[in-house]
Amino acid sequence: MHPRHVLSLATIPVAALLLTGASCLSAQASSHFHHLAATPHTVAYGYYSAAATPVLRVASGDTVEVETLLTNTPRGLERAGLPPAEVQQSLRNVVDSVTDRGPGGHILTGPIFVTGADSGDVLEIRILDAHLAIPYAYNGCSGFLRDNCGDPRTRLIRLDTTGMVASLGDGIVIPLHPFFGSMGVAPPRDSGRVSSNPPSIHGGNMDNKELVAGTTLYLPVWTAGALLEIGDGHAAQGDGEVDQTAIETSLTGRFQLIVRKDIHLSWPMAETPTDYITMGMDRDLTKATQICVQQMVDFLMAKKLLPRVEAYRLASIAANLRITELVDGNVGVHMMIAKTVLGTTGGIKGVRVD
Repeated sequence: MHPRHVLSLATIPVAALLLTGASCLSAQASSHFHHLAATPHTVAYGYYSAAATPVLRVASGDTVEVETLLTNTPRGLERAGLPPAEVQQSLRNVVDSVTDRGPGGHILTGPIFVTGADSGDVLEIRILDAHLAIPYAYNGCSGFLRDNCGDPRTRLIRLDTTGMVASLGDGIVIPLHPFFGSMGVAPPRDSGRVSSNPPSIHGGNMDNKELVAGTTLYLPVWTAGALLEIGDGHAAQGDGEVDQTAIETSLTGRFQLIVRKDIHLSWPMAETPTDYITMGMDRDLTKATQICVQQMVDFLMAKKLLPRVEAYRLASIAANLRITELVDGNVGVHMMIAKTVLGTTGGIKGVRVD
């Protein structure tokens, strides 16, 4: 998809990180719980923007349970064979009522204003839970090699919410690992309203299947309050998301949001219980890859105090480079390195890159 507005994707100097962990402990000490339903008044339909009006205000360290809606319409689901009675009423309400849309197509819950967050900070998003909200999903066909698509292009997929699998027939069974395809903050104010389709320096439609429960996502903040939006639920997806969609469904998630003034990032980064992850996005796959690899090199220099050549050498020897997605205007690449390689199992602490 081609957005109406595109962020400048020139390589920005990589992360400057100084993580002491003290702000995390302080934030957790006074945390509160919030629930954010998906309604016509609590969604941003197809965009991220620094001018968007917050629908919820939380403090650093608070936990938010967020309802999200799949990226489709009631009519689209019914054409694919879903009985009208199974369409979520919340989806009907949003599609029927929200007229301020675009330029993208995702229904995103938010924005959430995180008190104290401002440009230059990092929003730490601890993904505590991501679970299925409905027992069905769909896959739509377009994307990287759309000549392979037949008719109809949308296939309804039933989900086994007990066994956490989806059967495609002929003995094909897909394990379900729910994650949110889109988690992003507002882009820089001078970017204007940015399409929800392409991922970029603000995160957004990253479609990174590693962002499951138990993973922590770090997003650079570009405006006051960060203005976090979440959506595009996936029950499962392969790296690349080559036909443009995953097993698309509605999810509910729980997130702890922490403002980190002791970190500076230029691009999104994440950590799972076992790996550190750097990311790069651009319209050009080579450029996206260069961004991602350089982020890893700079991170390893800071984390292990390595000379640049040794950090680059280590990235080649031990890190795994993957195509995140190829279908959203900007392509995505991510690189993973095991914490055990670096002799650590903890979070990103005690690291500074000037």
